[in-house]
Amino acid sequence: MGSQLLSTVERREVLPESYIRPESDRPRLAEVTTDSNVPLIDLASPDKQRVIAEIGLACRTYGFFQVINHGIEGELLEKMMAVGLQFFRLPPEEKEKLYSDEPSKKIRLSTSFNVRKETVHNWRDYLRLHCHPLEEFLPEWPSNPESFKEIVSEYCREVRRLGLRLLGMISLSLGLEEDYIEKALGEQEQHMAVNYYPQCPEPELTYGLPKHTDPNALTVLLQDPNVAGLQVLKDGSRWIAVNPRPNAFVINLGDQLQALSNGAYKSVWHRAVVNAAQERMSVASFLCPCNSAVISPAAGLVRDGDAPVYRSYTYDEYYSKFWSRNLDQEHCLELFRCAQLQLQ
Repeated sequence: MGSQLLSTVERREVLPESYIRPESDRPRLAEVTTDSNVPLIDLASPDKQRVIAEIGLACRTYGFFQVINHGIEGELLEKMMAVGLQFFRLPPEEKEKLYSDEPSKKIRLSTSFNVRKETVHNWRDYLRLHCHPLEEFLPEWPSNPESFKEIVSEYCREVRRLGLRLLGMISLSLGLEEDYIEKALGEQEQHMAVNYYPQCPEPELTYGLPKHTDPNALTVLLQDPNVAGLQVLKDGSRWIAVNPRPNAFVINLGDQLQALSNGAYKSVWHRAVVNAAQERMSVASFLCPCNSAVISPAAGLVRDGDAPVYRSYTYDEYYSKFWSRNLDQEHCLELFRCAQLQLQ
């Protein structure tokens, strides 16, 4: 089964047919623009109220932002990228040990997104790891490369600390108590996807990942510092490139924050594109509600007499629904919209 991995095959000259998107669903790379106003937030600013206001504005208008001076050493980010690339360059027989296309498996190496359901594949391999509680999952992580467990576990601890700090700021930006979101999400799980996008012979015909939103609460994304590939949808109509910045993280709002904010903040539609010149890496860390957490709009964000935008549901219910669909279908949150609002 590991033979399906793109990272085990010599560079191809022609894109296999199973990766070719219909003409109506191609990235149209020439139409992608840049945006000089992409929110960039300096977490070391002494003006905390301004930082919180900037985060709130970014969550309402973009659904994502970048952070700098976040407290995680640049050396650790470099080590994380390096050890991830070393992993994907391991011999095929080594990677075969971890290969699985079962979405519920907590530690697995796979390809595309959900090869059991999708009709067109995506130009991506990925290593999926559960990261919290760390002591529970660490023994099952790859032990090759030799430094993998040490580097990745340190990275996971630091990213979790940053993610919880950001959730507090997002709570405050909504006018809620600082710990409201963290409490509402319960003992949050933490997952990681180490993504590998090989050089692609025909990048205009396929995706690394198609348009989607993240089903979790908050995503902390480390981009390849040398190769662009992340694009986000702005105003529902145009794709903008989010070019990498040195030692910065991209922070994506997930579906659960859109629900908790009663639709005030937006879970960002985004995609990954590939290129013919260079391979690309990224590391996405996902903060997720515990499965039993009941997600519903914060009472303080629902005006008197109004119905909440979304009904209450457990995260387990949401996550199961998300994985039962194709990645680029309609927003999964639409399935949880209150009935009276669906009729409007």
